[in-house]
Amino acid sequence: MNKSGKVLAVLMAAGLLLTGCSALLEREYSQVTTHNAVPATEGDPSILRADSYQELVNALIYFVSGGVEEGTVRLYTDTENVEPYLSDACLEVVQEDPLGAYCVEFIKYTVDPVVTYSEARVNITYRRTREQVASIVQATGVTAIRSELKAALTSFAPERVLRISYFEQDEAFIRELVRQAYYDVPACALGMPQVDLAIYPGSGRQRIVEILLDYPLELRELTRRQAALAKELEELAWDLTGQPDLPLAAARALLELGEYDPQGGSSAYDLFAAKRADSEGLALSYAALCQTLEVPCHVAQGTLEEVPHFWAVVQTPEGWRHIDLSAMNREEGSLYTDQQLLELGYIWDETALPACGES
Repeated sequence: MNKSGKVLAVLMAAGLLLTGCSALLEREYSQVTTHNAVPATEGDPSILRADSYQELVNALIYFVSGGVEEGTVRLYTDTENVEPYLSDACLEVVQEDPLGAYCVEFIKYTVDPVVTYSEARVNITYRRTREQVASIVQATGVTAIRSELKAALTSFAPERVLRISYFEQDEAFIRELVRQAYYDVPACALGMPQVDLAIYPGSGRQRIVEILLDYPLELRELTRRQAALAKELEELAWDLTGQPDLPLAAARALLELGEYDPQGGSSAYDLFAAKRADSEGLALSYAALCQTLEVPCHVAQGTLEEVPHFWAVVQTPEGWRHIDLSAMNREEGSLYTDQQLLELGYIWDETALPACGES
């Protein structure tokens, strides 16, 4: 190619980048650098090599991640530093590493000096099973944590163990996410479980959070109610399909099935089975039906005249609106903006719900 041809090719390439391929330049990207987390071995994969304190820590963490109970590490360090290295490294893994703090009871070791290295035989005692360690889920960010909690509550799982990166929150934060996730799955919200939490270690930006969930009913009864409620919701949704003003039609249909009772049950199942429910049960019933109808809806929680109260926020053609089944009868129905609901005496955390403004 002559000189002018080369110049033309360069100009054409530049023009392509500035026009049709500009979308490639605007895309987000991430660069992944391969990191070998496996410590060096001495030919035998059961014998690891460590030339520094950090490599010793990495070797112990490698044993723990594999559930190894007995392992060998050859330490190529000063002989007089071997004991302090081992003692400090074992303590760091058990107290400061998230996985070690979660699953290791203690680590014991013996040391045999060899000509050019010291051979440490390590014995690790665990307080978690391999199945428990394998079930740990990596979660980064509130959305991922809340998604895992929703999955646990949907299946009535007794526990969820999450390894969370960049975690700077406390137990109260996780408890609030459990509460939010519970109302995110209204058709499975059959009684708020008691939550027990443990965070490993006590500080750090990467930690393991153990969440134990104790439900008010046995698993067999929960799954039975879940199936029965799903059937009722599907049948009701089928009857409502194609009706105009679907958000209000869904509310009226539920009030034809049951009624508001301040002393009634607090789940959607209670409304269908006992024909009465409190404000929480009505709000969950409405949200569950809307989800079945594929109408966006959220359970709202706040106070009404300084008394704890529940209602719902639903998406309508005019925008998001509040609706409270406990304050309407079968014939009427009212959808409120934020300002209108405030004037009626409702108080809530406005940052937790979509804004309900004028259309």
